[in-house]
Amino acid sequence: MTMTVKLLLIAALVLSIIIPFGYYLIGEKNKKRYKRAIGANAFFYFGAFVIAAIMMFGGSPVQAAETAADVSGNATGFGYIAAALSTGLSCVGGGIAVASAASAALGAISEDSSALGKSLIFVGLAEGVCLYGLIISFMILGKL
Repeated sequence: MTMTVKLLLIAALVLSIIIPFGYYLIGEKNKKRYKRAIGANAFFYFGAFVIAAIMMFGGSPVQAAETAADVSGNATGFGYIAAALSTGLSCVGGGIAVASAASAALGAISEDSSALGKSLIFVGLAEGVCLYGLIISFMILGKL
């Protein structure tokens, strides 16, 4: 796949996320408009994803004399994707956990200040999820 095709593919993926989100932010914020924007976002994202898969895997047939450099290049690329996914998804999950744990902890502390130590433990455990994902990504990058 040539470099221009890759750049066009990346631009299409980015625009498939930005355009529907901008459509939602510009207009009046109501539930129907939100659902329409999310639907358009999902449609364009997965549409671009299907087109990317077709372009990546549907080209010329695989040749039997594939070199070791091509195979190692694919493995390295998939390793970087795995490291990015482990960090990104663990941070998203940790952010969701910290959001609920920290708000509950603040509510408990405002009623009873002796609950500070117990509540900080739960917030720290939620933040630990992000660190575990980061450690896993470092381990993956160390193997590349």
